Amino acid sequence: MRPLRELLACDRRQTLEFFFAGLRELSEPAVDQQELLYNASVLAHHAQVSTQAATDMPTPASLSDVFDAFVLRATLQHDAAMMETAGAQCLLLAGFFEDQMRERHAIRWYAGLGAGFYFRAAALQRSSKKARLLGAIGRRFESWRRRHAQLSRELRGQAYLLPPH
Repeated sequence: MRPLRELLACDRRQTLEFFFAGLRELSEPAVDQQELLYNASVLAHHAQVSTQAATDMPTPASLSDVFDAFVLRATLQHDAAMMETAGAQCLLLAGFFEDQMRERHAIRWYAGLGAGFYFRAAALQRSSKKARLLGAIGRRFESWRRRHAQLSRELRGQAYLLPPH
């Protein structure tokens, strides 16, 4: 039998592929592939970054953390990378963790906030290609948020992700 660490270890690529496949199954065939990859990367990134990370921006534990970090701190509103991070955190928490956040937070309000963060990031972005992608995520924030939520529900409904040996 292989060591448990070896069985459970996932690298960044495997994690990205896992979320990409899951979101692709929930998306229509004509979905923009760049948007699909971007959304999978948001989930993969946050799956691998702790809420207590010291070397990277920690994954927020709740939407209150996002509010405190990005709404109350107005100085970050002029930073494209931070606005993108704020949008991604709203997407993660209002989407993938919607069921857990719903009792304490107005999901639709945070979805609007998240879309706004993406629009702000797009407006501040120097790369026109990246600006178009971020703007598209902002415009379709709600549909992506719903896909994230659906993927989360489907994953929780699966008894085992690893096949028994």
